[in-house]
Amino acid sequence: MPSGAVDANPCSSRHEAASRAVDAIDDDFEPTDTAPATRLTVRLEASSDRLDKTLAAALPALSRARIQALMAEGVVTLDGAPLTSGSGRTTAGDYAVDLPAPRPADPQPEPILLTVLFEDADLIVVDKPAGMAAHPAPGTPDGTLVNALLAHCGDSLSGVGGVLRPGIVHRLDKDTSGVMVAAKSDRAHAGLSALFATHDIERTYIALTRGAPSPAKGRIETRIGRSSSDRKKMAVLKAGGRDAVTDYVVQSTFGQPAKAGGAPMAGRVACTLHTGRTHQIRVHLASRGAPILGDPVYGSGSPTTPVKAAIAEAGLTRQALHAAVLGFVHPITGKALRFETAPPPDMQSLEALLAAL
Repeated sequence: MPSGAVDANPCSSRHEAASRAVDAIDDDFEPTDTAPATRLTVRLEASSDRLDKTLAAALPALSRARIQALMAEGVVTLDGAPLTSGSGRTTAGDYAVDLPAPRPADPQPEPILLTVLFEDADLIVVDKPAGMAAHPAPGTPDGTLVNALLAHCGDSLSGVGGVLRPGIVHRLDKDTSGVMVAAKSDRAHAGLSALFATHDIERTYIALTRGAPSPAKGRIETRIGRSSSDRKKMAVLKAGGRDAVTDYVVQSTFGQPAKAGGAPMAGRVACTLHTGRTHQIRVHLASRGAPILGDPVYGSGSPTTPVKAAIAEAGLTRQALHAAVLGFVHPITGKALRFETAPPPDMQSLEALLAAL
């Protein structure tokens, strides 16, 4: 647990608070949260027609008015050079139009039931269910924690995180359940962001894994960054990326090996984060040959038939990962807070079935 409170000066500027917020939450966001821009390309011959008219004819998805607006934004190029006007004649060359990624509509309050563990004027702690995204993103415009918080908290959420992420200072993957804290005031947002940035937060997760990492207790310390083979995935890197540190303890093993020295069929592993890189626990456990059961991204290989049957019977349709413990010093009151929740029914059911193997 952190030993003291962070000085969250309520007079701090909104700019400074926003900067700290970005530093704190950046690593927790999924690589797919932001859709890439779409590039349209076309080769044109010289013509006496206006350029915007020629482009609109060549790119029927775009009107002349839309092309003019995109030129004003500097995203229309000729042979790599930005164009600012479409009123001139068409010049021969390779044209490209970079369409901005679709931006979700501003989130609206939705009456979604929340399991509130703690709430005061400055912050709120909830037990997020699996299947709920932390905030709106392309493809997930609603049904998120932000939508639920807007309905529950009204106008009292901190705006430092921006229009789409009010109150958000960290996140859990959509299909990871567990304890999350959100800021209701800007001063709490600043203080919580500072705690996450310096890793003065207690964060322990429970994972059900294929096999179990060896030894039964240890520290995984690597560098994590984008995978060179799949930019939507993270990977352990020999160079580049950022430091990532996870302590783990194998709490239980299931389906003991038929021969001495063999690996168990599955395990229950407690993981404590010392950094907060994207997909850190999922990547680290997979790197030790013990991917999280149900993980569609990092769960390479196939569990044994009995484990597969247990997953199906338990109705687990996501990675078996739960953020069980969140502890921190309240940035305003200085009080030490610690919250712990049990894994949800799908993980509990799976663990019971694994224990019977």
